[in-house]
Amino acid sequence: MRVAQRVSVREIDDDEGQHLLRIIRRGTGSVVTWRRAQMVLLSAQGMPVAKIAAVTFTSPDRIRDVIHNFNADGFTSLYPRYKGGRPRTFILPERREIKKIAKSKPAEHGLPFSTWSLVKLADFLVAEGVVDDISHEGLRVLLREEGVSFQRVKTWKTSRDPDYAAKKARVEHLYAIADGEVIPDEGEPEVVLCLDEFGPLNLQPHPGRQWAERGGRHKDPSREPRPRRRATYTRPHGVRHLFAAYDLGKDQLYGHIKPRKHRTRFLEFCRYLRSLHPVDKRIAIVLDNFSPHLSTKKDSRVSDWAAANNVEFAYTPTNSSWLNRIEAQFTALRYFALDGTDHPTHKAQGSMIRRYIIWRNKHAANQRLREVVDRANVA
Repeated sequence: MRVAQRVSVREIDDDEGQHLLRIIRRGTGSVVTWRRAQMVLLSAQGMPVAKIAAVTFTSPDRIRDVIHNFNADGFTSLYPRYKGGRPRTFILPERREIKKIAKSKPAEHGLPFSTWSLVKLADFLVAEGVVDDISHEGLRVLLREEGVSFQRVKTWKTSRDPDYAAKKARVEHLYAIADGEVIPDEGEPEVVLCLDEFGPLNLQPHPGRQWAERGGRHKDPSREPRPRRRATYTRPHGVRHLFAAYDLGKDQLYGHIKPRKHRTRFLEFCRYLRSLHPVDKRIAIVLDNFSPHLSTKKDSRVSDWAAANNVEFAYTPTNSSWLNRIEAQFTALRYFALDGTDHPTHKAQGSMIRRYIIWRNKHAANQRLREVVDRANVA
């Protein structure tokens, strides 16, 4: 019986080997060229077709075609035969699939990698037939246009709330109502508010940035020294707390500063929010599981008040305060009104916060404000 000869690349000299290495190491240009050069080089190193197919995550027939074409046409076979004209534009389904795969983990697709690089991602997209070809730089530009960037993974505390799925689904449904994506059914809230406390507000210098003259050996000796943050060793002025609520439909922020944050103060602020809307209009308030927000066996004032005033309290799951959209508003408050400040009294600090809320509600479409909020908002 005659045994079929094993398919392998022809003998290549040192110059051809170096050319293949340059194509692979360059990491730019066509992914198709990069993949074909990788297959040819592995074959030249004596690796069988089946093993090359396993390494490059493609079929053995595809490997054989690449090797036969290289043996016949040389390096010309490595480059796709593009037609003239402008580069191809990826259609919406392709862009969505590329974005979806980029945000997934390689292990979810059976690959032994912890994260995607542009090379691995482009290679996988071509191998899976999502796109015919895409360059690494073209992939980078497409992901940037889709709002996807290569970010450092931050720490995360997993919620152990047994009702996590139900609570999260309810909060997301309320957000969909507020965003106009879902028409509320009869009896569902028409107004959605996000509520939380911000603080404690200490009288201390906050880190921040400001414009100042550069220092160095050439500075003017008669110039005043650069402003510094004072050191605080004792803080005898106590603290304050900001009760704040964000109306998703109106894009408005409300806030009251209180010396304490307990159930009585919380209900006072809720009564204020209820007074902003007609009694017959049902409202929902998204908030966390802080004890003054809850009803207990000894104190049922919160649930009694909600039932009597046509209000629904939607609690985020335990350790999932990131679901509350007011957290992004607190980031903007800190950025615009508190960073770099050193207020002498709580009255001055409270005045700054109240004036910021007035400015923020008048300039809700401010570009910088929207950038800060959008960057901090994850829900």
